[in-house]
Amino acid sequence: MLNQGIGSWPARRARKTPDRPAVVHDSRTSTYRELHGRVLCLAHALRTLGVARGDRIAYLGPNHPAFLETLFAAGTLGAVFVPLNTRLAAPELAYNLADSGSTVLVHAPEHTEAARTAAAGAGVRHRIVVAERAGDGALGYEELLAGAGAAGPRPLDEPVAPGDPCMIMYTSGTTGRPKGAVLSHANLTWNCVNVLVDTDLAGDEVTLVAAPLFHTAGLNMTCLPTLLKGGRVVLLGAFDADRVLELVEELGVTYMFGVPTMYDAMAARPRWATADLSSLRTLNCGGAPVPARTIAAYLDRGLAFSQGYGMTEASPGILFLDREQASAKAGSAGVPHFFTDTRIVLPDGRDAGPGEPGEILVQGPNVMTGYWGRPGDTEAAFTAEGDGAGSAGRWLRTGDVARLDEDGYAYVVDRVKDMFVSGGENVYPAEVEDALLTHPDVAECAVFGVPDPLWGEVGRAVVVLRPGARADEAGLLGHLRGRLAKYKIPKSLVLTGDLPRTASGKILKPAVRDAYAEGPDGRPPA
Repeated sequence: MLNQGIGSWPARRARKTPDRPAVVHDSRTSTYRELHGRVLCLAHALRTLGVARGDRIAYLGPNHPAFLETLFAAGTLGAVFVPLNTRLAAPELAYNLADSGSTVLVHAPEHTEAARTAAAGAGVRHRIVVAERAGDGALGYEELLAGAGAAGPRPLDEPVAPGDPCMIMYTSGTTGRPKGAVLSHANLTWNCVNVLVDTDLAGDEVTLVAAPLFHTAGLNMTCLPTLLKGGRVVLLGAFDADRVLELVEELGVTYMFGVPTMYDAMAARPRWATADLSSLRTLNCGGAPVPARTIAAYLDRGLAFSQGYGMTEASPGILFLDREQASAKAGSAGVPHFFTDTRIVLPDGRDAGPGEPGEILVQGPNVMTGYWGRPGDTEAAFTAEGDGAGSAGRWLRTGDVARLDEDGYAYVVDRVKDMFVSGGENVYPAEVEDALLTHPDVAECAVFGVPDPLWGEVGRAVVVLRPGARADEAGLLGHLRGRLAKYKIPKSLVLTGDLPRTASGKILKPAVRDAYAEGPDGRPPA
């Protein structure tokens, strides 16, 4: 085949295991032969719409076979896939569409209003709604496939190299604007190889994908590795603890990924104690360390977690803790994935010794090629060539701090950046602060994460009003609705007269956090 990218995977699987189940959704199962046929039809339809090599195709919607078909069809054409977070507000979606230069937007019917609003003025030429027929100014997904397939499945083998861009995944930046991490076909393939090596996925795998595919873990740590191996992926449109337990029993699910809150929700359901979980072989957890209580609840059912640490820019796998070490190394993010290397470095660039906190650097074939359209940010994200310990090549700076134990297991202890994780979602305070500052009564503000028993962390805003302003907490938080995704909106807000600053005038975030992190209202208890 001329296509060496992941767009060729359905064709390669169809010639190897054509009748094996590939994708299950809403009780409908597609074989690898059927998946390949639909991908070919969509690729031809997109080509008819003018999509060519290097063009960007965006997708907005919950987990659905059309997500995977669009990803593979884009790869078949040498185009670039742009998954969009369904939790984003229309202005945020519009920014991602315009920044990526997406010319086609495929979206679910329930996201029509947001898709229409976001696409207007963002350079999108075609909207395709995942439905039987066209409507509301959009093209019908199934109509397009039927039209392209009327002449029968026609082969399409576009030359695609492993180093060509495959996907742009947006990750919010500390400057308040999202950045698109460009992941090549090779980046995604090597990440899948790491997963296959480190988790022992098999060809008979039944993988439940309940985490959203638009997130790097849901797509790249579970779905794509399973399809590469020839297993079966079960797509769930939205996480529901009872439905997950039902599917595990009904379909014999062997592998799934979730964040701690998802696993806690499952263990809290009445049917947890009697659910048949005997088919489960691997439970992968990410987004935050697995709490001891969660580990204990699953160990009581004979189940152990594999967990790890990653970031979108690394496709995402960086560190991995296998289930055999889940208890002995509780709290650790593990050791580097098989084909990935890491260093823990001190501020002066020297490698840290055991117990010394330092920044995590990562290098490997799974590390992104750079940020879309941002050469300056790309340069800043990497070390200089051959920097440190006589190593060749450049290392990606993660911005996260870890320490190693005597066995080489890494423990993530802090973040150089101010990002915090809420329910498995990354929240970047600068983005929230920028939105708060659009309120006419806000003079200045600072946002940071505080512990939360359900979500792990939630946001807290500390706000200084302009002289004479009368805005209150409810009004300020209400101002953010529709501008930011719900999970980014702080759960509490404190009004204050001033914020601590450095001599140069910069807000001292650690001092703000120390002063306002305690108590339900953000003020230290008396």
